[in-house]
Order: sequence, then C-alpha cells, then structure tokens
Amino acid sequence: MSKRPTQSQGAKQRQLRVGELIRRTLSDMLNRAEIHDPDLNRMSITVGEVSCSNDLKVATVYVMPLMGTVTAAECIAALARNKGEIRHRLGQEMTLKYTPELRFRPDETFDRLDETRRLFSDDRVQRDIAAKEDGDEGEDD
Repeated sequence: MSKRPTQSQGAKQRQLRVGELIRRTLSDMLNRAEIHDPDLNRMSITVGEVSCSNDLKVATVYVMPLMGTVTAAECIAALARNKGEIRHRLGQEMTLKYTPELRFRPDETFDRLDETRRLFSDDRVQRDIAAKEDGDEGEDD
C-alpha cells in the first residue's frame, strides 16, 4: 500500500496557495487601475484575503475600501459590476486550468480587531487577567 496524503490535506495547501495568488494578482490589478470602470479606479481598495472552495471553482474575495472615501457596499457593488472583466484578466495573468468565479464580501477583520481591543480594555477583563497572572506566579514558586 502506498502512503499518499489524503485529498483534504493536499487540497488545503493548494487552496491557500491559489487564494494568495489571486489576492496578490487582484491587488496589483486594482492598484494599477487596469479595470475599465472610472468609478472603480477612483476607489482605493485593499484585498485582505481570498478563500477558495475545495474544487477551486469559487473564490471569495474579502475587500475593504481605504481612507473612508466610499462604503464597503459601494466598493463591493463596483467590483461585482466588473467581475467578468476582473475574472478575465485574472485568467490571463495566472496559470490555472480554470479561473474561479469571484464573490466579493466585506472584510470584517478590522471590525473584529477593534471589538477585541475594546473587550481587552474593559475593567472587568483587566481585573480577570491580573487575577490569572497573580495565580500563575504563585504556582511557579
């Protein structure tokens, strides 16, 4: 019997690699304003993450507009309007058998980070952390 890695192990690594390739290529494309939409080219957009489905046929792109010039909904609407052209250009620049269907979603990472910071600055949480640290010091002695 051969010891081959299971398909889920191999697919996970490939999903991450393809997602990162799409993220970099799409970021460069938006940075160079290669899409033929003046509204989209005026927006400054960051591509935070791209996650791919198991079969690499669908890529979910998490984006966020920078500098508060437009809302996330406006940014996603502009990208969705141009997803055909974006997908075509991605296909030209990447060496994949199939160019995945693109789905754009707001990147909520920064919102979750702000909420986490707010929670950690709460007095009750600080008190619990200090009590935990005091308890750990006593165990080390």
